[in-house]
Amino acid sequence: MTCPSRSRFNEDVQFDYETRLALGSVRHGGADAGEVLATAAAVADGDGERWFTAWAELAARTAERAGHSAAEGRTVSARDGWLRAAGYAGTALVAADAVAGPAGRPAELFREHRTWFDRFLRACDPPAEPVSIPYGDTTLPGYLVDPPGGSGPLPTLIANNGSDGPLSSVWTMLGAPAAARGYRVLLFDGPGQQSMLFDRGVPFRPDWEHVITPVTDFLLARPGTDARRIALAGVSQAGYWVPRALAFEHRIAAAVADPGVVRVVDSWWHQLGPELRGLWESGDRDTFDGVLREGLAQDPALAATWHWRARPYGIDSPFDLLTEVSRYDVTAVADRITTPLLITDPDGEHFWPGAARELYDLLPGPKRLVRFTEEEGAHLHCEPMGRALFEQRVFDWLDDHLTLP
Repeated sequence: MTCPSRSRFNEDVQFDYETRLALGSVRHGGADAGEVLATAAAVADGDGERWFTAWAELAARTAERAGHSAAEGRTVSARDGWLRAAGYAGTALVAADAVAGPAGRPAELFREHRTWFDRFLRACDPPAEPVSIPYGDTTLPGYLVDPPGGSGPLPTLIANNGSDGPLSSVWTMLGAPAAARGYRVLLFDGPGQQSMLFDRGVPFRPDWEHVITPVTDFLLARPGTDARRIALAGVSQAGYWVPRALAFEHRIAAAVADPGVVRVVDSWWHQLGPELRGLWESGDRDTFDGVLREGLAQDPALAATWHWRARPYGIDSPFDLLTEVSRYDVTAVADRITTPLLITDPDGEHFWPGAARELYDLLPGPKRLVRFTEEEGAHLHCEPMGRALFEQRVFDWLDDHLTLP
């Protein structure tokens, strides 16, 4: 995979992209530009172990300073430090599967990441409310964040995470700009995401309506929720989950897919290539698994990326994994979507190139395709460094669709 750009922060494509995400989060306090650039420069050769260690150490230092500020009653400094610490820990965890030594290091860092993010949300004004959303015979953990000064029935944004990003990134990408515009925000972990994966071992599921419908039920049972103004926005792989849910859940007033995704498995085939795809399509499970595992054994960086992306599915066999991922396809149900849907389409989309337009063309109802270009500096998957432009275009559209007559 390649990401078109005029400069690179890292030799590794994924680490280069993660650096851009961290810089984009500066807009809402998720990072400090100087800290990001200094740390990125120290690990510019793409080594996964060094990446994890450098960002984890920065997270720990930042959290330690936040703790000192909290002990001295310096609420703003502590709050800001907790968010940056959580963000840096999330950046480190991208390389979790490249870490040698004790297997518990990434798990321990994940727990610290959530502790720091929880402290940040509790220090907000008003403090966020931890919630448990009924889901089958268990619950989904989350937070309800009210906007400053918000009262009465409020528009609510359900912020839907992607495949592997930290919840702190969902906050800076969707939650913070929504709260700044007067929305109540619901952050949550769905199956296969964050605490549901790392703490409970619950894998992804393709039928995301069975997630969003309980989430919507939960919101509608809450006082202060305006039933006519519930929006759903999703980033990265949630560009599939959002339209999939909308095909069955029709109480959402407006939604955003950033970017549009039709078939999740396409992002895997872009990296694996046509020969491996042909072998998989032949149905020869044992040969496919053997060839792929041999290739992963010879390329530690690719192996780390593969295991990180495969982890939320909970499937060991590469053949069976790709068979499962192939179920994540919105084609057969897209004609059921009637909710107004905004789809982002950035230049240089390297996971699902062309999918935004394909999804747009499949939709029968109200829709809008929004381009983000390299000339604007808002290119690449989820517009990592074009956040102000993203917020202006996307939230202005949401505001228009959630304004009551």
